[in-house]
Amino acid sequence: MTVLVAYDNSGPAQKALQWAVDEHPGEEIVLLRVIEAAGGSTSAGIGLAKEKLMELQEEKHDEVTSEIADVLDDDDLEVRTETAVGDPAREIVEFAEENDVDHILVGSHGRSGVSRVLLGSVAETIARRAPVPVTVVR
Repeated sequence: MTVLVAYDNSGPAQKALQWAVDEHPGEEIVLLRVIEAAGGSTSAGIGLAKEKLMELQEEKHDEVTSEIADVLDDDDLEVRTETAVGDPAREIVEFAEENDVDHILVGSHGRSGVSRVLLGSVAETIARRAPVPVTVVR
């Protein structure tokens, strides 16, 4: 079984990671960090933008590796980290579809009312579009 944890180093994401470790011992855990790409790139700057995004992707991968060391203390636990660039909800769902993921865990900031409507809800979008079960951890 492969468990995908949407990870952005926020408190809710760390809770989702801890939930994955506690509830799915011995399973493959994949942390996916999505780097939001700014829109409006012109074709002239696409090559430069791709190069910069690759550098940023490598930096974020290293950051995630050091961050999870603080959260996890089990030497036998194997956690794979992945990085994607784009819209977080879309990238998480696509990753799950393309990588034989069995379950997605995502942290929720717990917003409600107007702030949720204005800011959108990545967790809700993932839950609606994911091809596998989704657990939202608060």
